[in-house]
Amino acid sequence: MAEVWIPSYMRNLTGGREHVPIEASTVRQVVDGLDRDYPGIKKMLCDGDQIIPGVAVIIDGEATTLGMLEPIHEDSEVHFLPALGGGAG
Repeated sequence: MAEVWIPSYMRNLTGGREHVPIEASTVRQVVDGLDRDYPGIKKMLCDGDQIIPGVAVIIDGEATTLGMLEPIHEDSEVHFLPALGGGAG
């Protein structure tokens, strides 16, 4: 099963768990599995059928390019990270 790391701002939905196992072969299945086990997570990650702007999906250390269609391997590590704002103005 893939191991999904939960951002701190979502851990109230997972009972404080920092990471959870999810059986999935795509990011979409990860999100659906998370929402099945921890209702409300999909609303925090998605706008309709897409990952919301401002959330990066990192799989095995690499940012996704296919969004919800990105493949997940059985031993993948998945992170949902809020984008960092700011910079020189």
